[in-house]
Amino acid sequence: MYRLLISAISFIFCFSVSAVEVTDLYQDILKVDDKSRDTRLAASRKALLNVLVKVSGDESADQNKLAQQRTKNISNYMLKFEYDEKANGQLNLVVKFEARKINELIKELNLPLWGVQRPLVAIWLGIEDNWRRELVTQESYPQLEQLIYDKAGRRGLPVVVPLLDLQDRRLVGIPEVWGNFSGPVEEASRRYSAERSITARMYQEPDSETWILDWRFTNDDLFDSNRLEGDKQQIVGEMIDSLALGLANEYAIDPNAYYEQAAATLTLKGTQSFVDIELAKRRLQNLSVVTQATIMRKTPEFVEFKLNHTGSVADLKKGLGLDSAFKDYVDPRAFYHVVDKNSLEYQWVGE
Repeated sequence: MYRLLISAISFIFCFSVSAVEVTDLYQDILKVDDKSRDTRLAASRKALLNVLVKVSGDESADQNKLAQQRTKNISNYMLKFEYDEKANGQLNLVVKFEARKINELIKELNLPLWGVQRPLVAIWLGIEDNWRRELVTQESYPQLEQLIYDKAGRRGLPVVVPLLDLQDRRLVGIPEVWGNFSGPVEEASRRYSAERSITARMYQEPDSETWILDWRFTNDDLFDSNRLEGDKQQIVGEMIDSLALGLANEYAIDPNAYYEQAAATLTLKGTQSFVDIELAKRRLQNLSVVTQATIMRKTPEFVEFKLNHTGSVADLKKGLGLDSAFKDYVDPRAFYHVVDKNSLEYQWVGE
Protein backbone atom coordinates (compact mmCIF):
# COMPACT_ATOMS: atom_id res chain seq x y z
CA MET A 1 0.00 0.00 0.00
CA TYR A 2 2.70 2.48 1.02
CA ARG A 3 4.71 1.69 -2.10
CA LEU A 4 1.86 2.62 -4.42
CA LEU A 5 0.73 5.73 -2.64
CA ILE A 6 4.17 7.29 -2.52
CA SER A 7 5.63 7.73 -5.98
CA ALA A 8 9.22 8.21 -6.97
CA ILE A 9 8.77 11.84 -6.03
CA SER A 10 7.99 12.63 -2.42
CA PHE A 11 4.74 14.37 -1.67
CA ILE A 12 2.42 15.14 1.23
CA PHE A 13 -1.29 15.83 1.33
CA CYS A 14 -2.02 19.30 2.63
CA PHE A 15 -5.22 19.59 4.63
CA SER A 16 -6.73 16.79 2.44
CA VAL A 17 -6.79 19.00 -0.63
CA SER A 18 -6.83 17.59 -4.14
CA ALA A 19 -3.52 19.15 -5.03
CA VAL A 20 -0.30 17.60 -3.81
CA GLU A 21 2.75 19.47 -2.55
CA VAL A 22 5.81 18.19 -4.39
CA THR A 23 8.45 18.43 -1.70
CA ASP A 24 11.52 17.48 -3.77
CA LEU A 25 10.88 19.69 -6.77
CA TYR A 26 14.21 21.49 -6.34
CA GLN A 27 16.40 18.42 -6.00
CA ASP A 28 17.61 15.60 -8.23
CA ILE A 29 19.12 12.18 -7.66
CA LEU A 30 21.63 10.72 -10.10
CA LYS A 31 23.58 7.48 -10.20
CA VAL A 32 27.35 8.11 -10.14
CA ASP A 33 30.39 5.84 -10.44
CA ASP A 34 32.55 7.45 -7.76
CA LYS A 35 32.91 10.41 -5.37
CA SER A 36 35.54 12.30 -7.34
CA ARG A 37 35.17 16.05 -7.81
CA ASP A 38 34.91 15.82 -11.60
CA THR A 39 32.17 13.19 -11.40
CA ARG A 40 30.26 15.25 -8.84
CA LEU A 41 30.47 18.44 -10.89
CA ALA A 42 29.29 16.72 -14.06
CA ALA A 43 26.39 15.08 -12.24
CA SER A 44 25.45 18.32 -10.45
CA ARG A 45 25.30 20.19 -13.75
CA LYS A 46 23.03 17.51 -15.16
CA ALA A 47 20.92 17.72 -11.99
CA LEU A 48 20.42 21.47 -12.48
CA LEU A 49 19.10 20.90 -16.00
CA ASN A 50 16.81 18.14 -14.75
CA VAL A 51 15.42 20.45 -12.06
CA LEU A 52 14.70 23.13 -14.66
CA VAL A 53 12.59 20.56 -16.53
CA LYS A 54 10.68 19.67 -13.35
CA VAL A 55 10.08 23.24 -12.19
CA SER A 56 9.10 24.62 -15.60
CA GLY A 57 7.17 21.61 -16.88
CA ASP A 58 8.99 22.18 -20.20
CA GLU A 59 10.64 18.93 -21.33
CA SER A 60 13.07 20.86 -23.56
CA ALA A 61 14.28 23.18 -20.77
CA ASP A 62 17.50 21.17 -20.43
CA GLN A 63 18.28 21.93 -24.10
CA ASN A 64 18.20 25.70 -23.53
CA LYS A 65 21.67 26.99 -24.47
CA LEU A 66 21.63 29.73 -21.83
CA ALA A 67 20.63 27.16 -19.19
CA GLN A 68 23.55 24.97 -20.21
CA GLN A 69 25.89 27.94 -19.85
CA ARG A 70 24.56 28.63 -16.35
CA THR A 71 25.60 25.13 -15.24
CA LYS A 72 29.22 26.33 -15.36
CA ASN A 73 28.41 28.35 -12.23
CA ILE A 74 26.70 25.46 -10.47
CA SER A 75 27.69 26.68 -6.99
CA ASN A 76 25.46 29.76 -7.48
CA TYR A 77 22.38 27.55 -7.39
CA MET A 78 23.33 24.58 -5.24
CA LEU A 79 22.13 24.38 -1.65
CA LYS A 80 23.86 21.13 -0.72
CA PHE A 81 24.76 17.67 -1.97
CA GLU A 82 25.08 14.28 -0.33
CA TYR A 83 25.81 10.70 -1.31
CA ASP A 84 23.39 7.81 -0.87
CA GLU A 85 25.03 4.39 -0.93
CA LYS A 86 22.63 1.51 -1.55
CA ALA A 87 22.99 -1.97 -0.14
CA ASN A 88 23.54 -3.35 -3.65
CA GLY A 89 26.58 -1.12 -4.10
CA GLN A 90 24.85 1.54 -6.22
CA LEU A 91 26.05 5.07 -5.45
CA ASN A 92 23.65 7.99 -5.86
CA LEU A 93 24.34 11.71 -5.66
CA VAL A 94 21.52 13.79 -4.17
CA VAL A 95 21.75 17.45 -5.20
CA LYS A 96 19.49 20.10 -3.68
CA PHE A 97 19.12 23.57 -5.14
CA GLU A 98 17.95 26.88 -3.70
CA ALA A 99 14.35 27.44 -4.81
CA ARG A 100 14.64 31.23 -5.06
CA LYS A 101 17.71 31.02 -7.27
CA ILE A 102 16.09 28.41 -9.53
CA ASN A 103 12.94 30.53 -9.87
CA GLU A 104 15.07 33.53 -10.81
CA LEU A 105 16.85 31.42 -13.43
CA ILE A 106 13.49 30.23 -14.78
CA LYS A 107 12.50 33.87 -15.18
CA GLU A 108 15.77 34.73 -16.88
CA LEU A 109 15.30 31.84 -19.32
CA ASN A 110 11.69 32.95 -19.96
CA LEU A 111 10.41 29.48 -19.11
CA PRO A 112 7.03 28.80 -17.48
CA LEU A 113 6.96 28.34 -13.71
CA TRP A 114 4.93 25.45 -12.34
CA GLY A 115 4.50 25.68 -8.57
CA VAL A 116 4.89 22.97 -5.95
CA GLN A 117 1.10 22.42 -5.75
CA ARG A 118 0.33 19.90 -8.48
CA PRO A 119 -2.62 17.62 -9.26
CA LEU A 120 -2.28 13.96 -8.31
CA VAL A 121 -3.08 11.75 -11.31
CA ALA A 122 -4.39 8.19 -11.11
CA ILE A 123 -3.18 6.11 -14.07
CA TRP A 124 -5.31 3.12 -15.12
CA LEU A 125 -3.43 1.25 -17.85
CA GLY A 126 -4.63 -1.90 -19.58
CA ILE A 127 -2.48 -4.09 -21.85
CA GLU A 128 -3.57 -6.63 -24.46
CA ASP A 129 -0.79 -9.19 -24.95
CA ASN A 130 -1.30 -12.48 -26.79
CA TRP A 131 -5.06 -11.86 -26.81
CA ARG A 132 -5.10 -11.50 -23.05
CA ARG A 133 -6.00 -8.21 -21.39
CA GLU A 134 -4.66 -7.23 -17.99
CA LEU A 135 -4.34 -4.06 -15.91
CA VAL A 136 -0.88 -2.79 -14.94
CA THR A 137 -0.01 -3.21 -11.27
CA GLN A 138 3.13 -3.89 -9.29
CA GLU A 139 2.34 -7.61 -9.49
CA SER A 140 1.29 -7.91 -13.16
CA TYR A 141 3.81 -5.58 -14.86
CA PRO A 142 6.35 -4.48 -12.22
CA GLN A 143 8.81 -2.98 -14.73
CA LEU A 144 6.16 -0.84 -16.43
CA GLU A 145 4.73 0.22 -13.08
CA GLN A 146 8.19 1.28 -11.91
CA LEU A 147 8.80 3.07 -15.22
CA ILE A 148 5.63 5.14 -14.68
CA TYR A 149 6.78 6.24 -11.22
CA ASP A 150 10.37 6.91 -12.33
CA LYS A 151 9.35 8.92 -15.39
CA ALA A 152 6.75 10.88 -13.45
CA GLY A 153 9.33 11.61 -10.76
CA ARG A 154 11.67 13.08 -13.37
CA ARG A 155 8.87 15.44 -14.44
CA GLY A 156 7.77 16.40 -10.92
CA LEU A 157 4.37 14.84 -11.54
CA PRO A 158 2.55 13.14 -8.64
CA VAL A 159 1.00 9.90 -9.90
CA VAL A 160 -0.51 6.76 -8.44
CA VAL A 161 -0.95 3.38 -10.10
CA PRO A 162 -4.00 1.85 -8.38
CA LEU A 163 -3.64 -1.28 -6.30
CA LEU A 164 -6.33 -3.19 -8.19
CA ASP A 165 -7.27 -5.03 -5.00
CA LEU A 166 -10.78 -6.20 -4.19
CA GLN A 167 -11.89 -2.69 -3.27
CA ASP A 168 -10.79 -1.32 -6.67
CA ARG A 169 -12.11 -4.27 -8.63
CA ARG A 170 -15.60 -3.80 -7.22
CA LEU A 171 -15.73 -0.68 -9.38
CA VAL A 172 -13.14 -1.07 -12.13
CA GLY A 173 -11.97 -3.87 -14.35
CA ILE A 174 -10.65 -4.28 -17.87
CA PRO A 175 -13.95 -3.24 -19.58
CA GLU A 176 -14.13 0.05 -17.66
CA VAL A 177 -10.53 0.99 -18.46
CA TRP A 178 -10.56 -0.27 -22.04
CA GLY A 179 -13.78 1.55 -22.81
CA ASN A 180 -12.97 4.60 -20.66
CA PHE A 181 -16.11 4.42 -18.55
CA SER A 182 -15.50 7.63 -16.65
CA GLY A 183 -17.95 7.19 -13.78
CA PRO A 184 -16.56 4.06 -12.10
CA VAL A 185 -12.94 5.01 -12.86
CA GLU A 186 -13.30 8.43 -11.25
CA GLU A 187 -15.15 6.94 -8.29
CA ALA A 188 -12.36 4.40 -7.75
CA SER A 189 -9.73 7.14 -8.12
CA ARG A 190 -11.20 9.08 -5.22
CA ARG A 191 -9.82 6.40 -2.92
CA TYR A 192 -6.36 7.70 -3.77
CA SER A 193 -7.35 11.41 -3.43
CA ALA A 194 -6.57 11.81 -7.14
CA GLU A 195 -7.42 15.18 -8.66
CA ARG A 196 -7.29 13.79 -12.21
CA SER A 197 -7.62 10.32 -13.75
CA ILE A 198 -6.52 8.86 -17.05
CA THR A 199 -7.36 5.58 -18.75
CA ALA A 200 -4.98 4.04 -21.25
CA ARG A 201 -4.94 0.91 -23.40
CA MET A 202 -1.90 -0.64 -25.06
CA TYR A 203 -2.08 -3.28 -27.79
CA GLN A 204 -0.63 -4.47 -31.10
CA GLU A 205 -2.34 -4.58 -34.45
CA PRO A 206 -2.48 -8.06 -36.05
CA ASP A 207 0.85 -9.09 -37.64
CA SER A 208 2.62 -6.02 -36.24
CA GLU A 209 5.50 -5.72 -33.79
CA THR A 210 4.65 -2.08 -33.03
CA TRP A 211 2.76 -1.24 -29.87
CA ILE A 212 -0.07 1.33 -29.86
CA LEU A 213 -1.00 3.30 -26.75
CA ASP A 214 -4.24 5.29 -26.60
CA TRP A 215 -4.79 7.42 -23.52
CA ARG A 216 -7.01 10.22 -22.34
CA PHE A 217 -8.34 11.97 -19.27
CA THR A 218 -11.56 10.37 -18.10
CA ASN A 219 -13.53 13.52 -18.92
CA ASP A 220 -12.27 13.77 -22.52
CA ASP A 221 -14.44 12.84 -25.49
CA LEU A 222 -12.20 10.97 -27.93
CA PHE A 223 -10.12 8.04 -26.75
CA ASP A 224 -7.71 8.22 -29.69
CA SER A 225 -7.03 11.95 -29.25
CA ASN A 226 -3.71 10.92 -27.66
CA ARG A 227 -2.15 8.05 -29.61
CA LEU A 228 1.45 6.86 -29.40
CA GLU A 229 3.22 4.13 -31.36
CA GLY A 230 6.53 2.37 -30.79
CA ASP A 231 8.31 0.22 -28.24
CA LYS A 232 6.28 -0.66 -25.12
CA GLN A 233 8.47 1.16 -22.58
CA GLN A 234 9.12 4.06 -24.96
CA ILE A 235 5.46 4.92 -25.45
CA VAL A 236 4.66 4.61 -21.75
CA GLY A 237 7.43 7.16 -21.10
CA GLU A 238 6.07 9.38 -23.88
CA MET A 239 2.61 9.20 -22.32
CA ILE A 240 3.97 10.52 -19.02
CA ASP A 241 5.83 13.30 -20.86
CA SER A 242 2.66 14.29 -22.73
CA LEU A 243 0.64 14.17 -19.53
CA ALA A 244 3.15 16.35 -17.68
CA LEU A 245 3.30 18.84 -20.55
CA GLY A 246 -0.48 19.12 -20.76
CA LEU A 247 -0.84 19.75 -17.02
CA ALA A 248 2.04 22.24 -17.07
CA ASN A 249 0.31 24.15 -19.86
CA GLU A 250 -2.82 24.21 -17.72
CA TYR A 251 -1.29 25.21 -14.39
CA ALA A 252 2.10 26.86 -15.01
CA ILE A 253 2.27 30.65 -14.86
CA ASP A 254 4.20 33.42 -16.59
CA PRO A 255 7.54 33.65 -14.73
CA ASN A 256 7.72 37.41 -15.19
CA ALA A 257 4.28 37.85 -13.64
CA TYR A 258 5.31 35.63 -10.73
CA TYR A 259 7.32 38.42 -9.15
CA GLU A 260 4.69 41.11 -9.71
CA GLN A 261 2.67 41.56 -6.53
CA ALA A 262 -1.06 42.11 -6.88
CA ALA A 263 -4.10 42.19 -4.61
CA ALA A 264 -7.60 40.81 -5.10
CA THR A 265 -10.77 40.40 -3.06
CA LEU A 266 -12.24 36.92 -2.74
CA THR A 267 -15.82 36.49 -1.56
CA LEU A 268 -16.43 33.16 0.14
CA LYS A 269 -19.94 31.88 0.89
CA GLY A 270 -21.06 28.91 2.93
CA THR A 271 -18.77 29.11 5.95
CA GLN A 272 -20.69 27.96 9.01
CA SER A 273 -18.35 28.78 11.86
CA PHE A 274 -15.16 30.51 12.96
CA VAL A 275 -13.36 27.18 12.45
CA ASP A 276 -14.46 27.12 8.78
CA ILE A 277 -13.18 30.66 8.28
CA GLU A 278 -9.80 29.96 9.84
CA LEU A 279 -9.42 26.73 7.85
CA ALA A 280 -10.31 28.58 4.64
CA LYS A 281 -7.71 31.24 5.47
CA ARG A 282 -5.02 28.59 6.03
CA ARG A 283 -5.86 26.89 2.75
CA LEU A 284 -5.75 30.17 0.86
CA GLN A 285 -2.34 30.95 2.33
CA ASN A 286 -1.17 27.49 1.29
CA LEU A 287 -1.72 28.29 -2.40
CA SER A 288 1.62 28.77 -4.15
CA VAL A 289 0.52 32.10 -5.70
CA VAL A 290 -0.84 33.62 -2.45
CA THR A 291 1.61 35.52 -0.25
CA GLN A 292 -0.94 36.69 2.34
CA ALA A 293 -4.65 36.22 3.09
CA THR A 294 -6.43 38.75 5.33
CA ILE A 295 -10.05 38.70 6.50
CA MET A 296 -11.57 42.04 5.48
CA ARG A 297 -15.27 41.63 6.24
CA LYS A 298 -17.59 39.01 7.70
CA THR A 299 -21.36 38.84 7.38
CA PRO A 300 -23.82 35.99 8.03
CA GLU A 301 -23.83 35.26 4.28
CA PHE A 302 -20.17 35.57 3.28
CA VAL A 303 -16.60 36.39 4.22
CA GLU A 304 -14.34 38.69 2.21
CA PHE A 305 -10.62 37.98 2.02
CA LYS A 306 -7.96 40.30 0.70
CA LEU A 307 -5.44 38.15 -1.15
CA ASN A 308 -1.94 39.41 -1.89
CA HIS A 309 -0.74 37.23 -4.73
CA THR A 310 1.76 36.85 -7.52
CA GLY A 311 0.85 36.47 -11.16
CA SER A 312 -2.56 37.26 -12.63
CA VAL A 313 -6.11 36.61 -11.46
CA ALA A 314 -6.15 33.68 -13.89
CA ASP A 315 -3.11 32.22 -12.09
CA LEU A 316 -4.90 32.71 -8.77
CA LYS A 317 -7.95 30.88 -10.11
CA LYS A 318 -5.72 28.03 -11.29
CA GLY A 319 -4.48 27.61 -7.75
CA LEU A 320 -8.01 27.71 -6.33
CA GLY A 321 -9.05 25.13 -8.90
CA LEU A 322 -6.60 22.66 -7.36
CA ASP A 323 -8.27 22.86 -3.94
CA SER A 324 -11.50 20.89 -3.66
CA ALA A 325 -12.60 23.02 -0.68
CA PHE A 326 -13.38 25.96 -3.00
CA LYS A 327 -15.97 25.78 -5.77
CA ASP A 328 -17.22 28.50 -8.12
CA TYR A 329 -20.31 30.01 -6.53
CA VAL A 330 -23.55 29.22 -8.36
CA ASP A 331 -26.50 31.47 -7.56
CA PRO A 332 -29.41 29.09 -6.88
CA ARG A 333 -31.84 31.78 -8.05
CA ALA A 334 -30.22 32.16 -11.47
CA PHE A 335 -31.97 30.55 -14.47
CA TYR A 336 -28.55 29.54 -15.80
CA HIS A 337 -25.07 30.22 -14.52
CA VAL A 338 -22.08 31.57 -16.44
CA VAL A 339 -18.76 31.78 -14.58
CA ASP A 340 -16.95 35.08 -15.10
CA LYS A 341 -13.30 34.25 -15.80
CA ASN A 342 -12.30 37.12 -13.50
CA SER A 343 -14.82 36.32 -10.76
CA LEU A 344 -13.50 35.50 -7.30
CA GLU A 345 -16.80 34.47 -5.79
CA TYR A 346 -16.58 30.99 -4.30
CA GLN A 347 -18.58 28.51 -2.27
CA TRP A 348 -16.91 26.91 0.74
CA VAL A 349 -17.14 23.11 0.50
CA GLY A 350 -14.63 22.28 3.20
CA GLU A 351 -13.43 18.79 4.01
